Formats: sequence, structure tokens, C-alpha cells
Amino acid sequence: MKELLIQGAKEMHIALNDAQASALIHYLELIIKWNKIYNLSAIRTMEVGVKKHLLDSLSIVPFIDQSPLLDVGSGAGLPGIVLSIMKPDLAVSVLDTVGKKCRFMQFVKSQLALKNLSVINARVEAFNPQQCFGQITSRAFAEVDKTLNLTQHLLCDNGHYLLMKGANAKQETPPKEAEIYQLSVPWVSDQRFLIKMKPLYKYE
Repeated sequence: MKELLIQGAKEMHIALNDAQASALIHYLELIIKWNKIYNLSAIRTMEVGVKKHLLDSLSIVPFIDQSPLLDVGSGAGLPGIVLSIMKPDLAVSVLDTVGKKCRFMQFVKSQLALKNLSVINARVEAFNPQQCFGQITSRAFAEVDKTLNLTQHLLCDNGHYLLMKGANAKQETPPKEAEIYQLSVPWVSDQRFLIKMKPLYKYE
């Protein structure tokens, strides 16, 4: 599985060192193990998990900068925990409303000693941290307009969104100023897109 992961990342021009690859595989093993009780994901096998969880999350690494990042509706921690593993100097916060998913992410943080990771169990619209975030990610969270409405109070004025989407990305009518990138994820046939955009009020 590690070789499959490293090869897939290489095809996306992302270099994984052995420690990163081992941590990512350990993380996926924990998802599969906890899945039996907590139903964290529809994916049940390691091979499919490498392709549709790990490589899919890795596909946005080239778009990530060094500003504090919030992953909204993180679920089992995708892509937030993957980004935390890949970028140990990046402050990553993962947020979800479901307690069992946050307990899992907290367990992963402990198991993998992810000092740069913060786990937040809250409704995003009720979350009011002291600092803003320079980048907000989401994967299978909500439609673009709903995501913006729920999270704009959390994004810094000069920050941006990185919203992971499937084939319906362009049907969600993101603002015309948004940049839409098609992502190529090895061995994943589904169309994958990334919508990068500034806060909505910038366009009004």
C-alpha cells in the first residue's frame, strides 16, 4: 500500500518521504479499523482508501500556503489530517459537528503525534475563534454558496477558499472570479475539481 501511495503521489508531482508515507498509511489503517464501529467512511478497503482518500486529499497540496488552515466538515479528517502530516509547520484545524468523528481525529492526533493539528467539535456557524484563517478547505461538505455563507466570518480578509468538488463543480455557480482547477488523481475515474476563491464580500 505504501508503494501504491508513493507512486500515485509521484504521478501528481508530489514527493513523499518514508516518514510521511508511513504516517499516511497508519492514518488510513486507523480509519478502516474505526470504520467497523463508527461508520466514518463508505470506503472499507486499504487500496480504495489510498486512491480515494489519501491521493485525493494529496492532490491539493500544491495549492496550500503557510497561513493557518481550517478544514470544515472534516469527517474522518480529510483533507485536513493529510495536510497536517504533509506540512508539519502548518497550523491545521479540523472542524466537525459529530462528536464521534472528532474523537477519532483526536485519537489520530495522539497516535501520530501531530502537534500542528487542532480538533474542533462545533457547528461552523457558531465557531468564533480569536484569530481568522488564511485558507479554508472542504471536501464533500456543502454547496459553494452554503459553505461561503456559513464560514465567511472565519476567513481573513486576504484569505481564500480551497473547495474540493466532484463533477458538479461548475453547476454550483461559484462567483465568476473564482479559479476552477481540474485535478488529476491517479486511478480515480471520478472528475475532481478545486475551486479557489476569495471571500464572497470581495465580489459584491
